[in-house]
Amino acid sequence: MSVVKIAWDEKTLTSGSLWLLNKNINGYENVRNDLLATEAISGRKFEILTQPKPGYSRFPKGKIKVRLLEDGYICYFKLQDLIGHIERTQNWNPILLTKTQIIEKLPQVLSWVRKASKVPNYYLWGGTEGPNFDCSGLIQAAFSSEKIWLPRDAYQQEQFCTRIAFNSKTLTEICLGDLLFFGEKERCTHVGLYKGAGAYWHSSGSEDGRNGIGIDYLNSNNNEISSNYFSKLRGAGRVEHCYNGQSFYK
Repeated sequence: MSVVKIAWDEKTLTSGSLWLLNKNINGYENVRNDLLATEAISGRKFEILTQPKPGYSRFPKGKIKVRLLEDGYICYFKLQDLIGHIERTQNWNPILLTKTQIIEKLPQVLSWVRKASKVPNYYLWGGTEGPNFDCSGLIQAAFSSEKIWLPRDAYQQEQFCTRIAFNSKTLTEICLGDLLFFGEKERCTHVGLYKGAGAYWHSSGSEDGRNGIGIDYLNSNNNEISSNYFSKLRGAGRVEHCYNGQSFYK
C-alpha cells in the first residue's frame, strides 16, 4: 500500500482523514487533562474524529480526538506530538486471521509474555508499549506481536472473545492462550492470559497485585494475591477472530 507523505497543518487534519504514525506517542483520556489512556506505537494508523481549530497546534496541550484503527479505540493525541511524525494514508484493511491460524500462533503469544516478564517492569495504567503495561495492554501487545488485534480494554476483550464454560477446580475446557476475566458482577475490570496447570500471566497493580507482570493461580489457597483475584473471577474467553473494525468503545 502506498503512503503519501505531505506537510500538514490544521487544514489537512480533516475529520475522517486517515494517518500513519512513525513514532510512539501517548493517547489521552480526554481533551481536558493528560491522563494516559493508551500508548500508540509507531506503525499504527488512526482516523481523525474532530478537526482542530485554526492555530490550535501552537498550544502545548492542544489535542484532537482520534480512533486507532487496529482496535477501534478512541482517545486524544496532542497535536505537538504529531508534528513531523505522521503520514497521510488512504485506507486501512484489518488483518483477519482464521481460527486455525490464531491457534498456531498462541505458543508465540505465550512466549512473548514470558519474555516481557523477564524485563524489569511495573504496572502502568494505559501502558501498551512496554516494558510497563496495564492488564489489557499486556494482553493486546502480546497478541498484536503476532498480528492478532484485540480491542483495547479488559471489558471489551471479554465481549470480543468466545465465552468458555470451564470448571475452575478440574480446569476442564480451558486451554493455553485463553483469556481469564476478573471484576465485579457489573463489569470486567481485569484480564490475564492462561499459561496452563491453573496458572496465568497478568499485569497487576501495586495495591492488590504484583505491580507488574507476574504469575498467579486459579485457586484460593496458593497465595493472597491469587486468592484475591480468584474471588473476582468472572470466567474465560477464547480468541477466535481478529478485530475487523467493529467499535468496542463505550
